[in-house]
Parts: sequence; C-alpha cells; structure tokens
Amino acid sequence: MPKDIAITEAEDAALARCNARARELAGDGAKAGIVAAVLRGDDVLAFGENEVHLRHDPTRHAEIVAISRAAEAQGAPDLSGCTLITSLQPCEMCLSAMRFSGIDRVIFGAGKAAVAGKYFVFPDLSLQDFRAAAKGDFHWHGPLRQDEVIDLYAHGDE
Repeated sequence: MPKDIAITEAEDAALARCNARARELAGDGAKAGIVAAVLRGDDVLAFGENEVHLRHDPTRHAEIVAISRAAEAQGAPDLSGCTLITSLQPCEMCLSAMRFSGIDRVIFGAGKAAVAGKYFVFPDLSLQDFRAAAKGDFHWHGPLRQDEVIDLYAHGDE
C-alpha cells in the first residue's frame, strides 16, 4: 500500500471516537459495538452504528449506515473524495458499498488478521485482492488503534 497519504489529525480523532463509541455499545443486545464515520477532508459528514440486530437487516453494518447518512446529508450519492473510518476492518459488502459511493480510502481500527472469522464471508479475499479488482485508486490504513477495540472482535463476541 502506498504510504504517501498520511493520516490527518481529524481522521485519527474520528477513529478514536468510533472506537470509544464501539466500546460503549459493546454488549448491548440491540446494537453491536461497531462504529463508522465518513469524512470529507477534516469534516465528519456522518457517523453510523451497526444496526443489524436493531433493524433485523443483515445489510445495516455501521459502514453502510454511515455511507447512507453521509450521502443523505450532502443530498447526493457520490462521496468521491471522502474517507471511511471504522472501528473494524470493513467486510466485503462494506468495501463494495464504499466503492459504489465513490469512496476510495478507508482507515480502520481492528484488522482482519486479529479478529474472529465471522466478520468476513469471504475469508480468502484480502484488501490487496480488492485493490487489484477495484477500478481507480483504493487506499487503506490499518489496523490502527487496534488495542482500543481488539477485545471486542477477537472472539466474535460483537
């Protein structure tokens, strides 16, 4: 992965906020402790929390919720130039939604290699594979701040 795109203070702060909120939600029967945000530059367009159990909808991952809210907030589905921040490395569905919305950069807390397999339906599909298949740029930074949330995801408790 190219290292030429540094993490900004605003992005680091958003990741810290996502991780802190994930810890608050951990163990709640209605929501899993997974939180995401969409940033345009240093501005947070939206946050999203996992709503799968709350809405009985397997597609309502935190990343999808954040993407949906960000698009609604700006009144357009194109989120090109934005960055997705999330407490857990995005699954394949969320990576696809990210790219459908035009987002080409993700920053995540806990990484796939350190978490339970239940979070990934296609365990052999790596970020490198996703980048190779993506049209255009695709950048990621992570795992970052993993120690803040790894206990939430290591055994698949969330």
